[in-house]
Amino acid sequence: MGKSFTKAESLRQCLASPAMPEKRFKVRSAQVREPDCSMSQRDAGRLVEGLIAKLRGSGFRRTAALTSLLTEMAVHHQPKTLAELGHLRSLAGRDQATIYRLMMKLEEAGAVRRFGFHGRASYFQLVIAGHDHDYLVCRSCGGMAEVEVQYPLEPVERELAARSGWQDVHHELEFFGVCPRCSDETSRSNE
Repeated sequence: MGKSFTKAESLRQCLASPAMPEKRFKVRSAQVREPDCSMSQRDAGRLVEGLIAKLRGSGFRRTAALTSLLTEMAVHHQPKTLAELGHLRSLAGRDQATIYRLMMKLEEAGAVRRFGFHGRASYFQLVIAGHDHDYLVCRSCGGMAEVEVQYPLEPVERELAARSGWQDVHHELEFFGVCPRCSDETSRSNE
């Protein structure tokens, strides 16, 4: 039986291969910023039409609830809890159970990304091809901050796909730590 590797060791080994020099993947800059990734209603409508057409091939039916949910997630393209989504204008009258069931089906279909934070409420974000978001996540309060890190992961995705034979390879990157607010609260309580 061969030696088994953790996911991190396997990725390091792959990245250190001659085809993918390690120096290409160093972070050049990082900046924490508030998520501001909104899209116009018209652009969201076009995106949603294409997404619904694709989802219909997976057994989804076009419903007003599905259309409203996808449109809100496209217009307000940032992680939101089910409760936050339920308070948005076009979803305010919808049954929370319906929104939950739709979200679970959308996650299973790969149309939404779930952020689960150790017993806290899950956040969901619409997956838009070629449009990635990376986040800092507070281990204490579950708060999130989008971080803009400029690194060339697209070549890594292409190389992994070529080597493995896998299709539609993409990445999701999350960094974990303690936010300034929680850090300050911990410092004050230790005084």
